[in-house]
Amino acid sequence: MPIPIMQQAVTHQARIAIIDDQGEYSYSDLLNTATQIAVALLNGQADLQEARIAFLAPSGFSYVAVLWGIWLAGGVAVPLCASHPAAEMRYVLQDSDAAMLIAHPDFEAKLRPLAAEQGIPLRLTSEWIMTLTPNPSPSKGEGSEKLPRLVGEGLGEGALPDITPTRRALILYTSGTTSKPKGVVSTHANLTAQITSLIEAWGWTEYDHILHVLPLHHTHGIVNVLLCALWAGAVCEMMPKFEAEAVWQRFMTRPLTLFMAVPTIYGRLIAAWEAADSDMQARMSASCQKMRLMVSGSAALPATFFEQWQRISGHALLERYGMTEMGMALSNPLQGERRVGFVGLPLPGVTVRLVDDAGAPIDGEGQAGQIQVKGANVFHEYWQRPEATEQTFQDGWFITGDVAIVEQGYYRILGRSSVDIIKTGGYKVSALEIEEVLRTHPAIEEVAVIGLDDPAWGEQVAAVVALKPNMALSLEELRYWAKEHLAIYKIPQRLLVVAELPRNVMGKVTKPDVKRLFN
Repeated sequence: MPIPIMQQAVTHQARIAIIDDQGEYSYSDLLNTATQIAVALLNGQADLQEARIAFLAPSGFSYVAVLWGIWLAGGVAVPLCASHPAAEMRYVLQDSDAAMLIAHPDFEAKLRPLAAEQGIPLRLTSEWIMTLTPNPSPSKGEGSEKLPRLVGEGLGEGALPDITPTRRALILYTSGTTSKPKGVVSTHANLTAQITSLIEAWGWTEYDHILHVLPLHHTHGIVNVLLCALWAGAVCEMMPKFEAEAVWQRFMTRPLTLFMAVPTIYGRLIAAWEAADSDMQARMSASCQKMRLMVSGSAALPATFFEQWQRISGHALLERYGMTEMGMALSNPLQGERRVGFVGLPLPGVTVRLVDDAGAPIDGEGQAGQIQVKGANVFHEYWQRPEATEQTFQDGWFITGDVAIVEQGYYRILGRSSVDIIKTGGYKVSALEIEEVLRTHPAIEEVAVIGLDDPAWGEQVAAVVALKPNMALSLEELRYWAKEHLAIYKIPQRLLVVAELPRNVMGKVTKPDVKRLFN
C-alpha cells in the first residue's frame, strides 16, 4: 500500500510544494527526488525493514526530500536538531541505533566525526540532490517544467517496498525535562491520523500558503506545519531560521494565508512592530489581514501576547494543546470563540478525559484532573523502552502528565503534574496561573514559577523573573504587590532576578534548569 501522504502528493504534482532560499519546487519535483533517494538508500536491497536513518538538513527542499526518501525505502526517519551539541546528537544516534547518517553539506564538518566515532556511514544530500531550476511563482498555481537534476539519475526507480500503515515511520525525541530523552515512535497510521485531524479542524486546502519558521525535529514544525501543508497540496515556504524583521517582510510581500509559531516568536514579532515607525506599523498590521489563521502552541500563550497580537494584527491567536506522543489533542475552534488562556475542545478523532489522583474519570466541570487521551493519533511506543511505554497507558488511555480543568466545555491547562503543580501548605496551586498574574506586574518582562522543597510548607512557591529595561524588583516589593492579586498561599516566597530565562529550541522555558538556578 502506498504511503498516504505520497498518494496525496500525486494528485497535486503540478503545484508548488516547497519554497526555500534556493528556489521553488513542485510536488512532482519532491516525489521524483524522494524516489531517487529511496533507490539510493536501498542500494539493491528490497526493503530497509525499519532501519533508523538519522539526518540533518536545513529547513527546505532537501529536508523534505530526504524525509520522504527514507519513508519510501522502508526506513524510520530520525531528524536531528542543528542547534544541539555533539553530546545530544551522539545520544540520539546511540539510542536509536541509527544505521546511517545523512547530512546536508553545511553540517558535514559537525557530523562526520560523530559518524566515524559511532561507526555509522555518512551520506551527503549533495550525492543525490543538485540545485533545481527555479520554478514559476506559486501564486500562478503552475508546476515546474524541469524535473530535479540528480547525481545518479540513471539509476531508475527500481522496485520500492510495500509500506503498510502500521510500519514505524518517525522517531522524535522528548525534551528530557524529567529524565533522559525518550524516542517517541509514530507509525504512518499515527501520522495520518494527526494530519487529517488538523486538516479538518483548521480547514486546510490546496490554496493555502504557510510560512514555516519552526525547528524540524519537533511535532509542531514537522506535523502541524510541514506535513499538513503537503497533505493539503498547499505551499510551504520554509525559512532557514527565524528573524523577526525577515518574517514581517514575508508577511508584507508573500501571498500567505497561514502562520504558526510559539509564544516567544510572537513576542519578538510584537517587539519588532513596536520598534517600527507609524507608517511601517500600518503596513505590517495590514499584511496580517490577508491571512485566514494564526496559531500559537508548544508553550502557554501569555494573555498579554494574545491581547497585543490581536491589537496589532486583528487576529485572535488560536491556541491548541498537544505532545510529541500524540500530536495535537485539543484546539480552540477555527470558527467560534477562541478563549484566551484555554486550549479549546477535543480535535476530530481524538477522545480526551480528566482523571483524579486515583485514576478515576472526573464527571462534570470545575475539578482539576490529569489529561488522558485516546485515538489513532497516539504514538506506537517509546523506542526500546517497553516498561516506560506500558507505564504511560491506563486501560488504553495515554497518560499525558498534564493537569487541566474544564470550564464551559473548554479545557484550561494548569501545568505538568511533575513540575507545574506546586503542593504548598496543603494546597495544590498552578505555576502557570501564578505566572500569568505575575506577568502583569509593571516591572516583569518574563517569569517562571517553580516549587522548591521545604520542610514546613512541602514546597515553597519560587519565582524567577527577567525584568523590563531599567527596572528593579525585590521580594518584598513583589509580595506586597501580589497580595492584591493572589491568594496568600500562591504568593512567591523566593525571588531570583536573571537576565533571561533558560529555554529549549522551541522557546519553551525548561523548568528543571530554572530550579537549578537556586542551587
